[in-house]
Amino acid sequence: MASDCKSRDDDSLAGKNLVGGALILKLINTSSKPSKIRKRGIGKTMQVANSKATRSALASDLKQKYGKNAARVRIGDRVKLIKGEYSGIEGKVQKVYPSEGRVTVEGITREKIAGGTTPVKISATNLVITDLNLEDKWRRRIIEGST
Repeated sequence: MASDCKSRDDDSLAGKNLVGGALILKLINTSSKPSKIRKRGIGKTMQVANSKATRSALASDLKQKYGKNAARVRIGDRVKLIKGEYSGIEGKVQKVYPSEGRVTVEGITREKIAGGTTPVKISATNLVITDLNLEDKWRRRIIEGST
């Protein structure tokens, strides 16, 4: 097989190595430069980028139950804050802002200067999902891993 690949004139195996007869792919798109990593996200669709931005870790019991480490936060999920000013508070997700990667949680508000209150937007990375809202059949299928 190795001699076969060396004789090819086309570049179909460019960026690949043959080691001991096995085909091993090179990691072409790996970089430690932040600018290159940001650049990779530019060509993605907004749905994909926003979906990644609103993911949060699952609680340890949910990790064992579903075999996943994280899931996208949705309205109705129960979450616990693990970082920041409001850490330790548990509540239900009221609204999700995918383009910002933030959510508002029931019971977490801030006083306005002119009076009244406004919900606080919290980064999805500062949350742990303690209970999933599985009313949606599509989401249940994805989380549980059934086809």
